[in-house]
Amino acid sequence: MQREATCPRCGAELTAPNAWSSAWRCAVHGDVYPRGPARSPSSEGLRGLLRSTRVPVWLPWPLPAGWLVSGFADAGDERTGARAVAVALSGPAPLGGPGDMVMVAEEPGVGLGASYAGLSGIDPGTAVFDGTAPHARVRYRGHEWPLWHTGTEDDRAAYAGEAMGNWLWAVFWPADAGTLVIEDFELRDLRDPDQDLDLPYGAPSPRLESAG
Repeated sequence: MQREATCPRCGAELTAPNAWSSAWRCAVHGDVYPRGPARSPSSEGLRGLLRSTRVPVWLPWPLPAGWLVSGFADAGDERTGARAVAVALSGPAPLGGPGDMVMVAEEPGVGLGASYAGLSGIDPGTAVFDGTAPHARVRYRGHEWPLWHTGTEDDRAAYAGEAMGNWLWAVFWPADAGTLVIEDFELRDLRDPDQDLDLPYGAPSPRLESAG
């Protein structure tokens, strides 16, 4: 049974695979990995994601104070597996009011992270590896990866870098919530078997359904 699918880059409805092509197709972006409906913020939603993902499932741990896991999303289908994964979190913004965060791991060329970041392209582009000093760093099992601010829209702050051969994105709403990443996140990959995290779940994040 084919799942409801939208373009990971622009959110448009896709043409499903047919007798002439095994790919999902966007009228604007051509063949893409389909983004399905957001998965619930629950153990069941996480298990469904872990069964299909081919990329890391990044989570900052411990979570910032007061923050909750608010959903999961992915791009891919039963044939390809998930080639991009998003983990949403919600909590108090550092300067007051509610805040949202979406962590994305994706293969180059998928475009899910750029969509959440508000970029018109597919990948971070010249914002990464342009010779400037990184704006933040994250750590995982003794490895440290630099992140660069991508210079996106006023309502959000987005950081991107490369980790384990994939793009790693951290997107924050409002923009001042991006100060959280300056604290040097320690990341967990929820695929790893040697962990037993008691994840706190909250209400589903509307950020996972948005594009651009």
